[in-house]
Amino acid sequence: MTTAGSTSRNGSRRHGRRITIALAAIALGGCASFSPDGGFGAVQKAAGEHLGPEVELAWARQAEDRDRIERRVADLLARPLGMDEAVQLALLNNRGLQAAYAELGIAEADLVQAGLPPNPGFAFARFSGGGEVEIERWVFYNLAALLAMPLRLQVEQSRFAQAQTVAAMQVLTLAADTRKAWVDAVAAEQSVRYRRQVMQAAEAGAELARRMAQVGNFNKLQQLREQSFYADAATGLARAEQAQRATRERLARKLGVWGDQTGFRLPERLPDLPAQPRALPEIERMAIEQRLDVRDAKLRIEQTARYLGLTKAVRFVSVLEVGGKYSTFNDAPRETGWEIGIQIPIFDWGTARVAKAETVYLQAVDRAAETAINARSEVREAYGAYRSAWDIARHQRDEIVPLRARIAEENLLRYNGMLIGVFELLADARAQIAGVNGAIDALRDFWLAQADLDMALVGRPALTAAAAPAMAAAEPAGAGH
Repeated sequence: MTTAGSTSRNGSRRHGRRITIALAAIALGGCASFSPDGGFGAVQKAAGEHLGPEVELAWARQAEDRDRIERRVADLLARPLGMDEAVQLALLNNRGLQAAYAELGIAEADLVQAGLPPNPGFAFARFSGGGEVEIERWVFYNLAALLAMPLRLQVEQSRFAQAQTVAAMQVLTLAADTRKAWVDAVAAEQSVRYRRQVMQAAEAGAELARRMAQVGNFNKLQQLREQSFYADAATGLARAEQAQRATRERLARKLGVWGDQTGFRLPERLPDLPAQPRALPEIERMAIEQRLDVRDAKLRIEQTARYLGLTKAVRFVSVLEVGGKYSTFNDAPRETGWEIGIQIPIFDWGTARVAKAETVYLQAVDRAAETAINARSEVREAYGAYRSAWDIARHQRDEIVPLRARIAEENLLRYNGMLIGVFELLADARAQIAGVNGAIDALRDFWLAQADLDMALVGRPALTAAAAPAMAAAEPAGAGH
């Protein structure tokens, strides 16, 4: 015969099992696990979309990964580094980028941690006195943390997605910076070669002036002018050589090379100017759709919105514990039971936490709007600089350099006809070399502007200031002749 007490106990047991099953479902439903690639696949996909599918990324998580990277780096360094090869080398070998990838692992670990249910607690107590011994045992569980786990998991998922976006942004930034460093380094080497030609012409002119002055065929003022130009040419060459060393070192830092690797070779000249500039009539829309900083700002809004929901969900109850108790006595029957602990919101009603969360959300919205506005402005500025640089480089290539060449041909004919002297011919040669160097500077500025434009379409660029006219303004055209 079943008594009422046994029926009540059986009902309690069934109810307790239902609660346990429900809590287990919540816990298992929120569980997260480590992904095979640590979230690196999303970074590779973003890099492939913006840099091209042939670009290779590698995260050195194991010793064999590092060995594979080193073999690929050695293969790239075995031949002169073009622009694309330099970018590929930097994306594989830059240790700062490898450190940035580690943030993915940290964010994923936080995500997995958020998906784990809280551990139960156990307490043990022993009391004795008057010949009596009492032993109590408690098992307790943070029920509030378990109930809030799905919301916390969503927050960490947003943070993980944000970490992937940040990592992809660092990849694209390094690629753009490497392109610019490569352009500066190659242009500096070209400039040194032309500066040496100027130096040779100035040295020849100064020596000829000295000899002619010795025999009385040159006055002192003319000789001093040639010597002054020679001194200026020597200063210009020294500065160009220093710029060559500095730009090469900046490129080496981007490439992550050291030791014997710093002997990498570069092409002798910059790539030719494209036949036509890009036409981007909807550049602002492209930037809003493609830029990763805009996407990151949207993720921050979503993240703070979820955080606001979590804060409101646990506004009144941040501590809710359920536990079981089991006590034994040396002179009395054992006792079992359960208990629930809850924090009473007498002083803190959660108003401050909710107000803070709402303010953080509004802050994220305003920052996202600012990011979008700045993105539109930055792509407009970058495209304007790109078009101007293309026009200037084309003018240098198609107008100034051919004009200087024709002048040189005419002066050579006049010299052969004994209509002008050797100093006029040397002065014209110096002017022609200066024009070529100006064309190099214009071509360099174009490739820098294109790198800035490419970066402006995917993230915040470090826009290059327009370079001042370099050699053409610095070199005297004829040293006073």
